[in-house]
Amino acid sequence: MLSALKVVKALPTSSARTMIQRSFAAAASQETLKKTVLHDFHVEQGGKMVPYAGWSMPVQYSNLGVGPSHVWTRQNASIFDVSHMLATRITGKDRIKFFESLTVADLENLPVGSGTLSVFTNENGGIIDDTIITKHQDSLYVVSNAGCADKDLAHLRKHLAAFQNKGGDVDLKVIDDHQLIALQGPKAAKVLEALVGKSLQDFPFMDARYLNIKGIECHVARSGYTGEDGFEISVPNGDAVALTKLMLESPDVELAGLGARDSLRLEAGMCLYGHELDETITPIEAGLTWTIGKRRRAEGGFLGAAKVQEHLKNGVERRRIGLVVTGAPARDGAEIFANGELVGKVTSGCPSPSLKKNVAMGYVKNGLHKSGTELEVQVRGRKQKAVVTKLPFVPAGYHKI
Repeated sequence: MLSALKVVKALPTSSARTMIQRSFAAAASQETLKKTVLHDFHVEQGGKMVPYAGWSMPVQYSNLGVGPSHVWTRQNASIFDVSHMLATRITGKDRIKFFESLTVADLENLPVGSGTLSVFTNENGGIIDDTIITKHQDSLYVVSNAGCADKDLAHLRKHLAAFQNKGGDVDLKVIDDHQLIALQGPKAAKVLEALVGKSLQDFPFMDARYLNIKGIECHVARSGYTGEDGFEISVPNGDAVALTKLMLESPDVELAGLGARDSLRLEAGMCLYGHELDETITPIEAGLTWTIGKRRRAEGGFLGAAKVQEHLKNGVERRRIGLVVTGAPARDGAEIFANGELVGKVTSGCPSPSLKKNVAMGYVKNGLHKSGTELEVQVRGRKQKAVVTKLPFVPAGYHKI
């Protein structure tokens, strides 16, 4: 196994390095790391494994560096093992009421079979975690971050017990008998169509279906974390390796790791928890107002709703922005200046493999967030020019029907 510290030095993105450094420190005191069902397969395929959020995960593969893997995903299709993510199923006749008390999502009006990005909020309107919620006829299928899994479960179970004690009919089950595999890129649909034997043209982005993939029954959501078209496939543990091998038979598919996943999501303007999102940042500050439906904005009813509604009414003091940086890359923590005044900081940054420019996200004082605003970032003790740029940096390739 390649030393995690060596891998960290090799990564091109600040957030990828930071998240692995943090997880390395957390994992150092643990006797063993958790492994996905695909762990040994990753090693066989040349995966460089590192500790991440208590798991042993591939950061890249020997046949493709992080940059080439990133470009491959933008042009073809890549497989990401995301089985470390926390997946839960919420059942019971009061499941919508319960989950709307903890998230900003309008689940009542979400069509069956559709999914939505949302956030868990705390009593002050800060973000506990971001999550994807899919509404099925008899349940909610919820996927949230591996690094927040223990915190999320404690939060959910605390409020679940209180809700049940008041007579609420709801239950929660952690899904541990399935693995989660993401197939991402413009050729993802072509690859999956060949395996299911039918067109997926009528399968909208952010919807989910149960599909038979060469005899393997899977829950498939058309979603992902790269800004490209793609699918997140929940597959029974015993079939995970076989399904991965089936997809890899296509010449359009390669394996990809955490390094490419992070640079892809940054180009796509997507938030990473612990960087763009944390418990002091509200959805309005984070630019996630669109996740709050009209009914929820008016009615509230979720933790911290008063603070969020105040931000909706009166505005915020800071805003999440995108930056194109001249000179050296601006990394996580770099200070942002306007006319010599400290006005914010960078939360993620890297050289963009697609654009051949240095890009970053961060927070600045409200009023400095408009596209074209000229700022400076301090990198290695020197101030460099930076321009506020509309997000995403790379246009999304989501499937539309």
